[in-house]
Amino acid sequence: MHFALIDMILEQTPDRVRAVKQVTLAEEYLQDHFPTFQVLPGVFMLEALVQAARALLEQRGHPRMVLGSAKAMRYGSFVRPGEALEVDVQLEKELPDGSFLFKGVGIVRRHRVDEKVAVEPETAVSGRFTLRPLRIPPQTPSQG
Repeated sequence: MHFALIDMILEQTPDRVRAVKQVTLAEEYLQDHFPTFQVLPGVFMLEALVQAARALLEQRGHPRMVLGSAKAMRYGSFVRPGEALEVDVQLEKELPDGSFLFKGVGIVRRHRVDEKVAVEPETAVSGRFTLRPLRIPPQTPSQG
């Protein structure tokens, strides 16, 4: 099963990608997180960063990358239904083991409904993470 969290790539260079995730009430996980105060789960904010980074690496010829580690992740503002999480991911370096180190930030842009005026963007998530090649263990013949 392929779980596509990113709705659209806004901008992409060889070392940077900006993408957006629109949060809507139609997403089933919001019914449980939390029933009276629905917000995008923090792990999905991290996954949005990872999927944006994966799109960048696919363009560089690395199609099968998975999350290796996440460090110094900070969560700030909530992202609610009707809002968008805009992620900006920067490739910092390629590591000797074939992994890639990224720095990412996700911001939420809000509008005051009563005045239809944009409010200053707020950081929802930030941190560093690595993507590493998918390692599939060798298959052993079944004994039967």
